[in-house]
Amino acid sequence: MTSTTTTYRSAGLFYLLIILLGLGSEVLLRGGLFVAGNPTDTAANILDRTGLFRLSIAADATMVAADITVAALFYVILRPVDPLLAMLAAAFRLMQAALIAGNLMAQQTALLWLDAALPGIAPQTAAALAYQALDIHSHGYDMGLVFFGISSVLTGVLLIRAPEFPRALGYLLIAAGAVYLTGSGLRFLAPGLAGTFAPAYLIAVIAETSLAFWLLWIGGRRDAGTERPQVA
Repeated sequence: MTSTTTTYRSAGLFYLLIILLGLGSEVLLRGGLFVAGNPTDTAANILDRTGLFRLSIAADATMVAADITVAALFYVILRPVDPLLAMLAAAFRLMQAALIAGNLMAQQTALLWLDAALPGIAPQTAAALAYQALDIHSHGYDMGLVFFGISSVLTGVLLIRAPEFPRALGYLLIAAGAVYLTGSGLRFLAPGLAGTFAPAYLIAVIAETSLAFWLLWIGGRRDAGTERPQVA
């Protein structure tokens, strides 16, 4: 197995891990606990399933670690196409990872507010504060997706220019970046429209999953003869 094969397959594997952890944490672990507009029920759900909530934090933290790894692997793969553009794509992706990682403290803060050992905090007040912390986490996550959207567009351009990648993957990733930028833009600039745009995120899931599987099964079969010369 060549070093190129290992790099491609590693990128595909970590990218697939990001998708599974991200969707799993948001939909399967944490999604059922948050009750929109109802801090009391949200607090009760978290207290009843604290282990599930903590697991979602761990999943997100692992996702961030995988995202950092993918940023480095994509830079190695795409640097020969355009070193500056590859560096910018990696930098914007790392910015997203930093925001999501720091924003995990908002989830931990929600748990701290709900801790019965805190003195002088009424249950209703604790529930309201915890709910606000989770709302901050949600907004912080979308802020991270602004930078991820830019990274996705830049990466898509690089994929289109890279001869070994199908151009369709590049266009799909650009479309995914546009979805992230539009969705986050609506969240901050026109919140009333954000919910109606949510189904568009399926485009991003399809694009990123397609890229991950291509890297694993097709890109990972590239032999040393297809490697491009490295840029000094």
